[in-house]
Amino acid sequence: MYPNETIRSILLADCLVYIFMCEIKKIMSLPELVQSIIADKIVDADEVAALEAEIYADDTVDTAEVDALFTINDACSGNANDAGFNKLFVKAIGDNVMADGKIDDDEVAMLVQKIGNDGQTDALELELLASLKERNGGTLPAALEALTVQ
Repeated sequence: MYPNETIRSILLADCLVYIFMCEIKKIMSLPELVQSIIADKIVDADEVAALEAEIYADDTVDTAEVDALFTINDACSGNANDAGFNKLFVKAIGDNVMADGKIDDDEVAMLVQKIGNDGQTDALELELLASLKERNGGTLPAALEALTVQ
């Protein structure tokens, strides 16, 4: 195999992966994807890729997408999930909350409700709070700070 053929093979493989991910996205809406994930209570690498593609399709993270991530976390917390889910959860929710550069009262209320929804603050939610604290200049509103010491 010549170098040009190797490059062509790599590009073809990359294109096939891209097409596959686009097809997954076309086949499943976000609610369908969430239901599929929570049915087996495990988030695998392909599902992380599909979630990320869906969530960032319009370059913003809206409240429905935040809700979806919390729903998945509540159902799959503590299981053998792909590590990419943790990164996506923290990044996407952080991007939503910090879109205007600060954590406002409505966002605090939403986070308190979502984090407390399952009666516990799990390790991933603590990671989210730590990331928000860092992105918010080293401080969190008191109601969020209280969730870090439970």
